[in-house]
Amino acid sequence: MTGTELPRNAFKAALLAGTPQIGLWCSIGDSGVAEMLAGCGFDWLMFDTEHSPTDENTVLPLLQAVAPYPVSPVVRPSSLNPPEIKKLLDAGAQTILVPYVQTAAEARLAAAAVAYAPDGIRGVSGISRATRFGRIKDYARRARDEICLIVQIETQGAVDAIEEIAAVPGVDALFVGPADLAASLGYPGESGRAEVRSAVAAAIRRIRAAGKPAGFLAVDDSYLEEAVAAGSLFTAVDIDIAILRRTAEARAAAWKARL
Repeated sequence: MTGTELPRNAFKAALLAGTPQIGLWCSIGDSGVAEMLAGCGFDWLMFDTEHSPTDENTVLPLLQAVAPYPVSPVVRPSSLNPPEIKKLLDAGAQTILVPYVQTAAEARLAAAAVAYAPDGIRGVSGISRATRFGRIKDYARRARDEICLIVQIETQGAVDAIEEIAAVPGVDALFVGPADLAASLGYPGESGRAEVRSAVAAAIRRIRAAGKPAGFLAVDDSYLEEAVAAGSLFTAVDIDIAILRRTAEARAAAWKARL
């Protein structure tokens, strides 16, 4: 690819083709770690700016670090905040996961935030990393074709409105967040509880029935298997910092047991 071509969003293309995508949740805001993870074989990496020290400014080195690798970066803004989403898009993010979308009206705002006028409210900048610093011809007309908007379903209210949210033009996929959903259902800190798992599976089935790709995150293999069986198409199977903690604790315990 030359610097004058609009980058293809392989993640969005895979979802449209119905091809399962396996991902990793990334909370460590270090470009070296991001580059290492980019070569591990995941289809997508989700860079989180909601529940990590990373923000819309410090995510840029992460996007740059993974750019040479065959992995798709997804970025989660801290909230449904159009100015923040605009900065992420200008930095080159093509897939945005908007957290805590509870209504069709909020989904419409998210869709507007990733599209230029007359379809949306994204501000136009001709010189940005997204435009290859002005080298991509007709970027403003074509950018939305390669942008993937995912909205996150995290409350009982959002679950109740799945069909309305899925029907909003510009919403490309829906992701079920188990932690906040568990809290909304009255079980904070118990995202693996049977009632929550049942609600997650039912939500995923409804998303697929509404004609949209569904996504999910867990670190428990049986939970992941249930989600995939229900129809999760893009599934995050672990969290970078959780992998580090588990492995470090296991190594320490193993060697202490030898002494």
